Amino acid sequence: MSRELMQQNIEKAQQEIDAKKEIVKNGEMRQHYHFMPQTGWMNDPNGLIYYKGKYHFFFQYNPYYGFWDCMHWGHAVSDDMLHWEYLPLALAPSEAYDNHLRGGCFSGSAIEHDGKLFLMFTGTANNGNGFEQTQCIAYSGDGIHFEKYEGNPVLTAPEGVPTDFFRDPKVWKHGDTYYMVCGASRSNRAQALLYRSKDMLHWEFFNVLAESRGEWGYMWECPDFYPIGDKYVLMFSPMGAGERTVVYLVGDFDYETGKFDYHVNGEIDWGFDYYAPQSFEAPDGRRIIVGWANAWDWMPFWKDWGPTYREGWCGSYNIPREVRLLEDHTLQFVPIREIETIRTDAWQQEDIVIKQEKTIVKAGDGVSFECKLKVNLEQTDAEQLEIVLRSGEGKQTVCTFDFIKSKMSVDRNNSDGWSKGVSESTLYLQDKKELDIHILSDQSSVEVFANQYRNNHSLNIYAGSTQNETYLCSCGGKTVLKKIEAYGLKECNR
Repeated sequence: MSRELMQQNIEKAQQEIDAKKEIVKNGEMRQHYHFMPQTGWMNDPNGLIYYKGKYHFFFQYNPYYGFWDCMHWGHAVSDDMLHWEYLPLALAPSEAYDNHLRGGCFSGSAIEHDGKLFLMFTGTANNGNGFEQTQCIAYSGDGIHFEKYEGNPVLTAPEGVPTDFFRDPKVWKHGDTYYMVCGASRSNRAQALLYRSKDMLHWEFFNVLAESRGEWGYMWECPDFYPIGDKYVLMFSPMGAGERTVVYLVGDFDYETGKFDYHVNGEIDWGFDYYAPQSFEAPDGRRIIVGWANAWDWMPFWKDWGPTYREGWCGSYNIPREVRLLEDHTLQFVPIREIETIRTDAWQQEDIVIKQEKTIVKAGDGVSFECKLKVNLEQTDAEQLEIVLRSGEGKQTVCTFDFIKSKMSVDRNNSDGWSKGVSESTLYLQDKKELDIHILSDQSSVEVFANQYRNNHSLNIYAGSTQNETYLCSCGGKTVLKKIEAYGLKECNR
């Protein structure tokens, strides 16, 4: 054990953060109300938990510059998931199982055990046999300062699973037993492996919770498993499954056998920038998920991680979403209601007819805003409704609802001179009388939710503040809106 080395590495990282954070926070592309790091690179959300009266976000973190590298765990707390206090780093590489330049303390989760906050994370190192990923434990009495367990690693890759495809433990408790699901690959097919423990330290393999037969790729990253209503949900980010960035499966789970039988599947988000979501239970019983607003270079249509590295940072999280189960066992992913507390400059109209010419929407400053629309499908005869976001300087992001082709798309090819791609999803509207649309815009991102929060598109765009016009127009007829409401959203991050 190298307690002193971990503390030294945390202190070294903190000095780097303190030296740069005042400069970085003034970057032109910094988000206004989405969670992001003070400096450096951030990817997967880790250890999301409500603990001792606070929301805790841990996160994959390289504090030194705006690219992925040796992974630490950052840490912040909040009362509302919007306003954040940054705490000292929770974990830094320090041991033979996690101390490597292209490794470190990879993704994991948090749980309360014996009055302490326990973290379970993937240690990644290369000691001459290629990258080896193992599951490890750290714990804290005060929820701030953590110590790695002397018995680490508590799990190594089982036979048949490559040592570099065994990661991202998500832990929970049922009855008097702890359970953990972990992403893996065997025979080039993805698996979610299920383990169990009585004390959080000694783990035994239980079963293969679920696996791909080829249709869901060769590796499941950041698997998460949780109950909702009378069903269970397995969600993961698949590698090798085409355009899918994050998938959910809904079905039934048997604690006696450790097997999950799913009969519904869907996409959490159809955009380019939603990956590795993790869930937790809020104190009021809501199941909340948080995703990383970016993706990896193996994803189709991947461009890169964006130009924010020039400002000394990269990465933010999508707005937290509440998961809700519908009667047909599909899922909704609804932005948390806390967003209403930062609304300002309300503007709304009712019974509006949208034609080919522009209909301007007054949405805050046109950069950081929220907009909600209700389309009257019975009176609409348009072929398409276009919502043009962040327009100006000859650039714009175009969200199109195609009523003839039953398709929703978000086009960012002309958003900022940097981003590329058109995200698409099927928009099933047969026998429906109304289409709901909900938009959240921030300095460097747009999130568009539609069709009862089942058609969701999250995309990063790096538009300047002068790109601040929002307008609607119809193609091939008229679109009738029952209502449109818009708000500015207050700054949370400065």
